[in-house]
Amino acid sequence: MLAATMLLAGCGSVDGKRDGGPVAGPAPAPTGAAVVDGPPKLGAPFTVAGTTYTPADIADYDDVGYASWYGEELAGSPTAIGEPFNPDGISAAHKTLPLPSYVEVTALDTGRTILVRVNDRGPMVNDRLIDLSRGAAQQLGLNGGVAAVRVRRTNPPMAERAQLRSGGAVAERLATPDTLLVLLRKKLDDKPVPAGMASATASKPTPSAPAPGGDRFIVEGPGAKPAATTAPKPAAAKPAPAAAGSYAVQVAAFSSEARANAAAKSVGGNVVKAGNLWRVRMGPFASEADALSAAAKAKAKGFRDAQVQRNR
Repeated sequence: MLAATMLLAGCGSVDGKRDGGPVAGPAPAPTGAAVVDGPPKLGAPFTVAGTTYTPADIADYDDVGYASWYGEELAGSPTAIGEPFNPDGISAAHKTLPLPSYVEVTALDTGRTILVRVNDRGPMVNDRLIDLSRGAAQQLGLNGGVAAVRVRRTNPPMAERAQLRSGGAVAERLATPDTLLVLLRKKLDDKPVPAGMASATASKPTPSAPAPGGDRFIVEGPGAKPAATTAPKPAAAKPAPAAAGSYAVQVAAFSSEARANAAAKSVGGNVVKAGNLWRVRMGPFASEADALSAAAKAKAKGFRDAQVQRNR
């Protein structure tokens, strides 16, 4: 038998660019070799920026965190189990799951869920849970750099396994119910938020933006933590009768138009362009009570910073 050189391609990516360092792992597969599922491999513990990860075979693995993705720059390079990386395939890198294994990945801003084959180690950064291939990110609708996700290990049928091994995608799973999404997003409170995931309100609003302090926003989805703003408290006075349509609900704002559209659809709102962002609003409403009721519905769907605004 020929001796094999062991190589593990660690990864951590944002916007499709992956970084990493070599660690011991299986040898690359021959070019053009058919991809098969051999016995799952774990590998030795490894350390990323002072944190040690120990691969483990956990059948009911289920966690939330942040996903990044990587693409063309590593096309054809060997993954941790020696398979050539296919950026258009539906695959992923994970720090501890057996290689290969299969997971359902859910986008926590839309509820969309896809099946993914894990065949690599990574991401090699501590604030991200999984690195998706470009194909997986596109199927899930993740067009930005980092997004909040749920990763749940599963045992799919052999036909679906074969489809993923061949580089193809399988049908999306049923969308995750809104009630469950709220609970999953809540679990993100204990997770480190990747740099650039949330952004503070601009100090100089555009003409279409509300007054300072009246527009907090989430850049990449309701799971991110927006920067706090200090809006003046309304004076304690008897409210005057409101004109028709004088109230609205500011739900969130996104750096991605696609995600803004998905959020607007989930709350029955509309999308308004504001500089480099897309704002999601509900209304207008004839009364403050109607607007407060709409804001409560938006918060129940995970948009915890939804707030009522009075049009002037």
